[in-house]
Amino acid sequence: MNTKPTEQDVQPCTLIPRLKEILPWIGKSPVKKLHFEQGNLFVKLESYNHSGSVKDWAAYYIILKAIEAGHIHEDTIVVESSSGNFAIALAYICRKLGLTFIPVIDPNVNRDYETILHMLCSKVVKVRKRDAKGGYLLTRIETVKEICRKYKNSFWTNQYENENNYKAYYYGLGPEIGTQFDRLDYAFIAVSTCGTITGLSMRLKELYPSIVIVAVDVEGSVIFGTPPGPRLVPGIGAGKVPENLRFAHIDEVMHVSQSELVEGCHKMMKDQLILSGGSTGALYFAIHKYFKHKTTEPSANILFISPDGGKAYLDTIYNPQWYSKL
Repeated sequence: MNTKPTEQDVQPCTLIPRLKEILPWIGKSPVKKLHFEQGNLFVKLESYNHSGSVKDWAAYYIILKAIEAGHIHEDTIVVESSSGNFAIALAYICRKLGLTFIPVIDPNVNRDYETILHMLCSKVVKVRKRDAKGGYLLTRIETVKEICRKYKNSFWTNQYENENNYKAYYYGLGPEIGTQFDRLDYAFIAVSTCGTITGLSMRLKELYPSIVIVAVDVEGSVIFGTPPGPRLVPGIGAGKVPENLRFAHIDEVMHVSQSELVEGCHKMMKDQLILSGGSTGALYFAIHKYFKHKTTEPSANILFISPDGGKAYLDTIYNPQWYSKL
């Protein structure tokens, strides 16, 4: 008996053509030169992407590769733990594809992000129990695993360990930066899942061999071996060391406090008239601290990646009642 499926039996996957309709809306984000006395300071504004953040690169590429590998089909339930931006990016993509997406979030999620997730997803799971590190990440991950055990047709995008997270930036954002700069001397990149810094550091070291890659983390994050502690601003830091970090090419690491992160956001708005998210504020503060006592060439080109905009942070970072308690 011939069991080989006939052409009539094989149903073509319609997901990839629909997914590729999103691609023109990812990338081509503007680069703005800022006023800075110690060199030529540039910021790349990733809030101009499809769902409003740098996470669109990873969400698109992870979903694409999962479809190509046969891990995602029309009836697949996509599950992920996210502090905000990655969940939003996945929610937009899954809604476009007609896929069910279950985000697992925690109390630190921005109120606006939570509202959007409830609009785009039929189910949103919010954990409230802190883990042993003082955060929520490990609790969220255990919840994701429980959901995946419950639904056999589920797929966990697993941004902390999925190699397609960093490959999205190696093949996407990195080459785009290469078209915008003939020379780069420094790149400051915030860390969380470490997909962005891993993929970009790999590519930027190829494009600009002498570039200095500076990772910026927040106090309370354990990524670089510092003590764990509560973190109130989502999108920067982590309660575990991401697997993808081992591929990164990092020259220096800086940590900022949560109050310094907030100060950086307010300084960015005051100095540059850019309303930015928490990670951007951390980067802006770190850059000024880094170059305060460092002599560099006036012609040095310094780039930092602004992962998202600041509108979702109006109730927290830009709210005096909230940040006065830090």
